[in-house]
Amino acid sequence: ALLAAKGKLEHSQLNQVIFLFPQLLASIAGAERLTRMFHTSTAAAIRIAEVLDARPSIRGGPRHLRAAEAKGEIVFDDVSFGYDPHVPVLDGVSFHVKPGQTLGIVGPTGSGKSTLLRLLVRFYDPTDGRVLIDGIDIRQLRLRDVRAAVSLVGQDVHLFRGNIRDNVIYGKPHATDDEIVRVMHDAVLNMPLNTPVGERGKRLSGGERQRVAIARALLKTAPVLALDEATSHLDNETEALVRRSIRKPKSKRSVIMIAHRLATVRQADHIIVLDQGRIVEEGKHRELLAMKGLYATMWKLQSGDDAGLELRTTR
Repeated sequence: ALLAAKGKLEHSQLNQVIFLFPQLLASIAGAERLTRMFHTSTAAAIRIAEVLDARPSIRGGPRHLRAAEAKGEIVFDDVSFGYDPHVPVLDGVSFHVKPGQTLGIVGPTGSGKSTLLRLLVRFYDPTDGRVLIDGIDIRQLRLRDVRAAVSLVGQDVHLFRGNIRDNVIYGKPHATDDEIVRVMHDAVLNMPLNTPVGERGKRLSGGERQRVAIARALLKTAPVLALDEATSHLDNETEALVRRSIRKPKSKRSVIMIAHRLATVRQADHIIVLDQGRIVEEGKHRELLAMKGLYATMWKLQSGDDAGLELRTTR
């Protein structure tokens, strides 16, 4: 501008400088963004390649077990496990679920309840002991056969963008609409099949997401149904209807139910109480109440009869 004022620079040249300078800055900024993106993408590609080249520590065995032929008998034989080898989560847990039975698993937070189901579907292997399906150590079975034999509904419900039908049929891709509607009725999910779900089910309430996941698991018709706090967001009446559908007399599936709400497992054929990774009590509902131990204490606390009551644990 000073040069133009002194007549040493033409006004047209000044206008060119004023016009080109922002473009030059934008080009430099674009080159900087491109360089940063290149380095970020390179680092991401290296990490992806590492994942693709990794070999899973959990590998299937040679034996086959067709889900249609599986009976649903589950045995945990003196199972011990810890995510950290120095910090045990389960310590010598043993139980037997006969075909068609319902097992309830309860206990304080952090007692190892969810870990049992992770071992059942071989997300991890026990440190000691065995997990058997129909008398076969699951480490001898193909992974796809183990996971085809178990329908798992976890605490975190995974739904995908799409509609109700898309998310329910995930459990059985070739199912008909009549089959889908039937399991939705069993899960007390009274919604049109084309109802939008949204990414991660954001258009549905917590209870609706759980019912979609239960319907998906029922549609799979696996011989073992494992529920990890799968009805925690349901009201008492809806939960009772879902439990009744799950435990239909005609159904031959075995059911493992983890719950903090003891009323959820009250009608189970057998209940085990975990504390610090060990089974401290087991039996039917009335038998556990008669023991006047941890289960009875938890029942009184949840039923509101906790006046002057101190929480008893085996710790």
